[in-house]
Amino acid sequence: MRIDRHRLIGVVAAGIMALALPAAARTAPGGAKAEVVRGVEARAKLAQVISDQLFSYAELGFQETETARYLTTLLEKEGFTVERGVAGLPTGWVARWTNGSGGPVIALGSDIDGIPKASQTPGIPWRQPMVEGGPGHGEGHNSGQALNIVAALAVRDWMVRTNTPGTLVLWPGVAEELLGGKAYLVREGVFKGVDAAIFTHVASQLATGWGQPSGTGMVSVEYTFKGESAHAAGAPWRGRSALDGVIAMANGWEMRREHLRPEQRSHYVISDGGDQPNVVPSQAKIWFYLREQSFDAIATMLKTADDIADGAAKISSTTVSRRLLGTAAIQHFNRPMAEAAQANIVAVGMPKWDADDQAFAKAVQANVGATVHDGLETELAKLGPPPAKPASGGSDDVGDVSWTVPTITLRYPSNIPGLPGHNWTNAIAMATPIAHKGVEAGARVMAMTIVDLLTRPKLLADARAYFRDVQNKDQHYIPVLASDDAPATWLNAETMARYQPDLAKRYYDPQRYGSYLEQLRVKWPTLGTGPAEAK
Repeated sequence: MRIDRHRLIGVVAAGIMALALPAAARTAPGGAKAEVVRGVEARAKLAQVISDQLFSYAELGFQETETARYLTTLLEKEGFTVERGVAGLPTGWVARWTNGSGGPVIALGSDIDGIPKASQTPGIPWRQPMVEGGPGHGEGHNSGQALNIVAALAVRDWMVRTNTPGTLVLWPGVAEELLGGKAYLVREGVFKGVDAAIFTHVASQLATGWGQPSGTGMVSVEYTFKGESAHAAGAPWRGRSALDGVIAMANGWEMRREHLRPEQRSHYVISDGGDQPNVVPSQAKIWFYLREQSFDAIATMLKTADDIADGAAKISSTTVSRRLLGTAAIQHFNRPMAEAAQANIVAVGMPKWDADDQAFAKAVQANVGATVHDGLETELAKLGPPPAKPASGGSDDVGDVSWTVPTITLRYPSNIPGLPGHNWTNAIAMATPIAHKGVEAGARVMAMTIVDLLTRPKLLADARAYFRDVQNKDQHYIPVLASDDAPATWLNAETMARYQPDLAKRYYDPQRYGSYLEQLRVKWPTLGTGPAEAK
């Protein structure tokens, strides 16, 4: 995926003028940007290897042990100073590299965890798990760190050559699917002194945005009811069923749901229902995700759940306690930074998909019932204003970062449009040329945007002004974490212990194979609806 250097510089200028972006986004150091793009292109192989390696690890939240080991080892070899076990997260780390003294501090983050039961052979357009029942990268979190690292290394080389002062900080989104990591990084002070943060997330488009997007903030909270055991047939009247408390809370929440705002989203599982039917359960647990669209609304929702839990305990003559398992603030992204990034997005453009890429994407869309069937995106989305009334939906704990330091999310086109998300289908493309091309495009934009932040003081000043005067005008960050809350690092431990031995047999070996598809003996592109029709 190569582009002409002179064309790059020309397109940067033309794209910016065409968009008529504000003055803060109009001065592009074209020579520097062309240089860092060359640096990204020179590391295309490294980006592919990182993406494929992390795909093969397929680790769930809080258990990203191999992923953390691999990434921190790589970064140390590249001259970064790495701090491990950050913020009480065994798989948390922060990698820093500084050139000279002073200069802006730019933080780059991306998630690293997988999805339960999403194991899928990459490059196969039908259901074919690598490990039956095992986890997989059904959200594409194997790819963002590859993007960030190759962009950072390209910018590092340019900073050294030009004596440009500044600091690059790389960090992982640990247990994002559990909303379990970033708020702890914020509380630990990881972003203290950071001037700007760029977060990356896989998508089917190359895009960014500003303001409050659609979606929600949330709390992940587990209620533990405790009662008294007894023989469920011989003397049930002597027992106090903790499961009755859990069921009463679930029923109480369903009664209350009708009277909550339509924008709320709430869901739960019974995480512990007792031991066996003939023993009155002395302990039972129910785990909630509670989502809303403002800090006050989230706090009110949590208070409502607490009240229902207390009532359920009284009904069942049990006791109840609460444990916070995760939290995510609502998101708000920085307008000046987004406008600068959009100019670079226009300069880079969407990847040049070939016929094989498009044929594979259409085969996947047809096989899995995707909402669109046109293959991969070829046209860029425009940068528009945020929705006047953000729709409800999912959450991401990058929200906590966005209320701590001026932040944007860069979405890059490494996956296929129309897929459901959090599903094995979203793993199909994530170790294929589609993912690799999307990562390279995103890395170009990332590197160019870092150059902007390092060389344009007015851009950073405008970003700070927006953060202070616009974002924080009507509401301010309200952390949910108490001082004694600790990360729920036991989550997923049993699952990974069960599947990791089989996963380890399939770890990517880049010393022997050019790609993970080659190691798995998957032809590119494999088409058809199943093994009998494979082409």
